[in-house]
Amino acid sequence: MITSSVTINKNLIFIKIEMDNTITSFRGNYYFLSNMYMYNGSSVEHKFQAAKASNEEDRKRILEASSPFEAKKIARRIKIDVEEWNLKKDIVMENLLREKFSNPNLKFLLLETKDRILIEGNTWGDIYWGCCNGQGLNKLGNLLMKIRSELS
Repeated sequence: MITSSVTINKNLIFIKIEMDNTITSFRGNYYFLSNMYMYNGSSVEHKFQAAKASNEEDRKRILEASSPFEAKKIARRIKIDVEEWNLKKDIVMENLLREKFSNPNLKFLLLETKDRILIEGNTWGDIYWGCCNGQGLNKLGNLLMKIRSELS
């Protein structure tokens, strides 16, 4: 079954189509899939951004940020070796997601998505970790499906 909804925002019309076998957004009931989801006092986003830091002071500031959004904001202001980070960011993300979904409650929720396709749909242009306007690598969604498959 396919359902759709229409949202009008500042003269723009957004049409969201959801198929029963696909989760196209990590919001609402599926916010727990988001890296911004807080659990055990932190988030994957805090830890992912902190992993970019080359010194303990920056790492600590990011980990102690009041929210995942603040952690990301702080991380944007630190110097990183982009080439080195690009080589390891996928592994860092996978390890952090494995840690997150070792939590029994979060593991249960992930497994409850059954065999649905997980797409980190976004409107901010992230075509590496997600999809925007139908385009993207959806690395986050693919890692979540990989981990779900291994946990089941």
